[in-house]
Amino acid sequence: MSLLVPSIDPKELRRAFGMFATGVLIVTTRAGERVHGMTANSFTSVSLDPPLVLICIDHRASIKEALNDHGHYGLSVLSEDQQHLSRHFSSRGKEPLDVTFDELNGLPVVEGALAQFACRITQATDAGDHLIYIAEVIGYRHGPGEPLLYFGGGYKQLHKPQVAEMHA
Repeated sequence: MSLLVPSIDPKELRRAFGMFATGVLIVTTRAGERVHGMTANSFTSVSLDPPLVLICIDHRASIKEALNDHGHYGLSVLSEDQQHLSRHFSSRGKEPLDVTFDELNGLPVVEGALAQFACRITQATDAGDHLIYIAEVIGYRHGPGEPLLYFGGGYKQLHKPQVAEMHA
């Protein structure tokens, strides 16, 4: 007995996937002296022991070759005031933007990001129209702040509840 699968509309499926709120990060690597970067929101912590993470990259992404050649990448979790960086690294015809990078274990990471990770690729798995990169975390740091979020096709921010002031 075979199961009939209804036709799936890719645009509607993308909208449905967009109902899962995610953080926003920049994936970076080097090709020679040049830093390559792209915006991503497909990031998962996989394991604490050993420390592993994964990202998913479209087969058509220009960073893919640099990732495969270098074998390492940096991850920068963006703060709520870094939306301009997300937009910059997600556009194909990138307008010039002066981006300041920190170094973490020799890898470029975005200055001022909430969290930064240096990762060594241990596995790349083909999965449909994407590659899944599993990597060992070889360095990290984090600081205070609020995250930049992505939900329903747009950027969002956490809303902090207002605390009523007590008057004597």
